[in-house]
Amino acid sequence: MKKATKIALAILAIIIIVIAFVSFTVKGAYTFTDFWTMFFDKIFNWQAFVQAFKPIIGRVPTSFIITLVAMVIGLVLGLFLALIKINKIPVLNQIRLVFVSFIRGTPIYVQLLLTYTGIPLILKAVNLNYGTTYNINDISPMLFVILTFAFNEAAYNSETIRAAIESVDVGQIEAAKSLGMTNRQVFWRVTLPEAATVAVAPLGNSLMGLLKGTSLAFVAGVIEMTAEAKIFGGSNFRIFESYLAVALVYWAINFVFENLIRLLEKKLQITPKKKRKNDLIQTGNPFDHGMSTGGNV
Repeated sequence: MKKATKIALAILAIIIIVIAFVSFTVKGAYTFTDFWTMFFDKIFNWQAFVQAFKPIIGRVPTSFIITLVAMVIGLVLGLFLALIKINKIPVLNQIRLVFVSFIRGTPIYVQLLLTYTGIPLILKAVNLNYGTTYNINDISPMLFVILTFAFNEAAYNSETIRAAIESVDVGQIEAAKSLGMTNRQVFWRVTLPEAATVAVAPLGNSLMGLLKGTSLAFVAGVIEMTAEAKIFGGSNFRIFESYLAVALVYWAINFVFENLIRLLEKKLQITPKKKRKNDLIQTGNPFDHGMSTGGNV
């Protein structure tokens, strides 16, 4: 059992012991059994908690679309930005520096508001200047959300990808070039696969963070899991039950992501092949060519 799992179980055991100790030692208006019966009857509405799962789970595809599309775009843009920094391309590198600094230095909530309000203003200015008739109302709010999260992921992923590429052993690159590979072949066949083994863990964490960040999509008018929980909780005045349900849904999805990332990490990990039994030479001089190591010559 991993150390982190042991610590989590120990903390859970301590919490249970404390609750039991307080329940049995501190005298209240109810007994232990009557208190929890009253709690689930008058305070916590179990029925509302269970009913909240259906509309929340119905919004899971929306959160998935935002997460996966934004992550793919973020990886491509992140790789592009990382290559710009590694090669120190003039002008583009300065633009990249300002872009990454701005994205990393401002909250995603503010970025969503800027995108949601800024793009319509830009289209309005274009219409006034060039006589075009772009209809702002035809733009789906999902586009604003995906673009915002994609740019945000690109800024963070670019640094992760850059560090992973620069961690590749120079000796492997030189060995690949000595075999006659071009720079492009070396990058796609050697550098990128090696960098992927280093970057998969932090990029996986970024993916899980992105899924949780989609809870802010309601800013742009997109109804995802958290917004649905808010709507459902407001309709029956059971806010806690609704948010507890959505928290468990997020937890379950990220638990699946966590295990998939761990499997991918193991698959990409390079492990030395086991030596075959016939290849192990225990005794004898390799230059004897069948001559006995003992006895007379």
